[in-house]
Amino acid sequence: MNDLDEGSMGSRVELRDIEIFLTLAEELHFGRAAERLHVSVAAVSKAIKKQERSIGVELFARDSRNVRLTPVGEQLRDDLRQLHQGLTQSLERARLAARGKTGTLRVSLFPANIQELRRYWETFRARHPQWELRLRVSAYQDPFAQLRNGEVDILITWLPVEEPDLTVGPLLFAEPRVLAVAGDHALTRWSSVSLEAVSDFQHITVESAPGYWFDHFVPKLTPKGRLIDRTANVNNLEEVFMHTVLGEAVTLFPVHVSWYFPRPDIAYLPVTDMEALPYGLVWRNDAENDMIRAFARVVRDLGPLPG
Repeated sequence: MNDLDEGSMGSRVELRDIEIFLTLAEELHFGRAAERLHVSVAAVSKAIKKQERSIGVELFARDSRNVRLTPVGEQLRDDLRQLHQGLTQSLERARLAARGKTGTLRVSLFPANIQELRRYWETFRARHPQWELRLRVSAYQDPFAQLRNGEVDILITWLPVEEPDLTVGPLLFAEPRVLAVAGDHALTRWSSVSLEAVSDFQHITVESAPGYWFDHFVPKLTPKGRLIDRTANVNNLEEVFMHTVLGEAVTLFPVHVSWYFPRPDIAYLPVTDMEALPYGLVWRNDAENDMIRAFARVVRDLGPLPG
């Protein structure tokens, strides 16, 4: 990619510089930004420092615990978002035209069981060779943000979703729950557990997620009305595993997590008294198009995965 003239970031700026800046501006965490960009944390840090030297002012204020945008950083983020979106869309249209494609459906996944969902991807591609299907992993902290800022067209996530600007489509699958505990946790002497029995332990939830969402994922009360401690808040999956391994909290998951994230220091125990957790399609009301409707039709025609 040739350098782009953009006075606000110096006389020569590459598209990759913009991507690094905008990703860090969204994640506000060097590790998560590096993971999304498939680069090292050092590479992200180096790119940001180069941009700050070019401009002559800090774009991010950082300390040992937090990363946040400075006022100049906020202004630059707002200015660059539209520029970056226009550039990437132009490049995407050219790339698709060269391959005889007319559009790309971008799907973001909150679950990890991509392999089990292959029949949906393969059927969509077979039915609609004129369109490309692109998959990505959803942001853990705020998966709805990718829909709202136009990064993706469809989100696959657990239900319910009660957002007035979002449409909930067909069900993909529903899974039983497991409880993740440290490998030496007292609960590992049992082959399964009940929510009632584990209410004495602190449970992990995700910061900034809608309250109603986690009322379904981690209920406020047990079936008999006992309060569940949900004060262990995290921002990413690595933190979930860290707090779980240290024995500081226990974590409820859909069962597929135990298949895709086996660890020698974590035990997954079936939970006997919780309903299966449903996952479905979600998209923005004002962004619905032929590709979204076609993918939803594929899911309806094939039906949900067997439980």
